[in-house]
Amino acid sequence: MPTKNLLFSSPKPVIAMIHLDALPGTPAGGRSVREIEATALREAKMYHQSGVHGIMIENMHDTPYLRGAVGPEIVAVMSVIARAVKDASQLPCGVQVLAGANAEAVAVAHAARLDFVRVEGFAFAHIADEGFIQSSAAPLLRYRKQIGAEHVQVWADIKKKHSSHAITADVSVGETAEAVEMMRGDAVIITGTVTGDPPALPDIRDAKKHCRIPVYLGSGVTGQNLAKYYGAADGFIIGSHFKVDGLWSNTVDPKRVARFMATHARLGS
Repeated sequence: MPTKNLLFSSPKPVIAMIHLDALPGTPAGGRSVREIEATALREAKMYHQSGVHGIMIENMHDTPYLRGAVGPEIVAVMSVIARAVKDASQLPCGVQVLAGANAEAVAVAHAARLDFVRVEGFAFAHIADEGFIQSSAAPLLRYRKQIGAEHVQVWADIKKKHSSHAITADVSVGETAEAVEMMRGDAVIITGTVTGDPPALPDIRDAKKHCRIPVYLGSGVTGQNLAKYYGAADGFIIGSHFKVDGLWSNTVDPKRVARFMATHARLGS
């Protein structure tokens, strides 16, 4: 299986994050669906104009997260907004539903005609701040098959941030990436230990050594360290760095996006 992901126009795609405002029924929720959608569409259009290669939406403001499932109201709202983002951006788009609501993410992606989902606990279990996250590969791919969503790629976080991996301490990052490929995942995602922290280069190299599917970096990549990671990874999921002052909960800063994309273009030339 080739490393290149044919979804994207770039061999090293930049996927920009849209962190949706807190959704209805969550502790911080308060805005209407129309207001949440309007903000997401502004960010999607700005990202498209800045030249990013893909977009992913996520319910990151829904803290504290439910574990392993969310209600139908979350699925409904994320589907509506995801379809609008996809139509407005005309870019490959994906979704993550926190925390570990992987089947719900596939349902959203299928309904909104998205291209990929980011999932937790695909291969091997871990302890997150929400509790025990069990491996989901077998039921998830069967669910994807049952609803006719096989076009939706599954990108799996391995040794995920904000989690304890003591129970799999004897399983390396590379071995975990190999397991994701064996379990028919489409890509792996490597992060630092918390949001905004970069991954370790040895972890990236270990994953690349053990699997043939794309290895994306899911936290901590900035315009300042992109050169360090550009040759090691197959793509970059950027959230915090694209926000005002580099804080994930702030609004998108078009100048930061433009500077990053200029650096990315220079490295790829």
